[in-house]
Amino acid sequence: MSEAYSDFALVYDRLMDNIPYDEWFNYISLLLEEFNIQSGIIAELGCGTGNITERLATAGYDMIGIDSSPAMLDIAQKKRGANGSSTLYLNQDMREFELYGTVSAIISVCDSVNYILDKKELTEVFRLVNNYLDPKGIFIFDFNTRHYYLDIVADATIAEDREDISFIWDNLYDAETNINELYLSLFIKDNNINYKSNENLYRKYEECHLQKGYTLDEMITIVKASGLELVGAYDAFTKNPATESSERIYIIARESGK
Repeated sequence: MSEAYSDFALVYDRLMDNIPYDEWFNYISLLLEEFNIQSGIIAELGCGTGNITERLATAGYDMIGIDSSPAMLDIAQKKRGANGSSTLYLNQDMREFELYGTVSAIISVCDSVNYILDKKELTEVFRLVNNYLDPKGIFIFDFNTRHYYLDIVADATIAEDREDISFIWDNLYDAETNINELYLSLFIKDNNINYKSNENLYRKYEECHLQKGYTLDEMITIVKASGLELVGAYDAFTKNPATESSERIYIIARESGK
């Protein structure tokens, strides 16, 4: 079984075409504008293939995209070329990321922080965020809640069959560790091979993704322990206060001294 987001990177954007990235970008943009961040440098942790990164670059921000998957970054760099942006992409683990200086804002969306399974490690991520933010700079991130993993997707199987791609996504949630195991089986048509007896040859790829379900109270405690100042917690894509029954939550925090 391969490392997460290695083989999946090949078809990530095609399988995620149901995600309303424009709406997500608009929401993030509104949050940035609310705190008067309309220009400057923004870093994105867990930028993936650059779907949000390049939209923000088009909006006029100087972007830095950080991700631990070289395969995802390869695709992001191709988007940068097509977009004509000057985004800097860095292959780094967010648990020990480094920047050349401070930035106006840092974002981390698409539940990237759920991949940090240890509370101490997540506290360190947020401590680094506080360190690399300009004075009173803003950190915006989202996360899937424990309620989402336990009550919505636990032990669920998601499958989809397309013309040249099929996938099976099995979720296994451990209520003791609060870790959700996502086993992904991909079947991708190999167009480079054409056997007379079998014109439709598919190659199978497997990946395992581990994500931890955090409660709102746990995440607030981690934010405060890192040195960041908690500003707000919203039910995703709204300005409604987040609750323990929220499935995805957006947290806004502010730099609060080094």
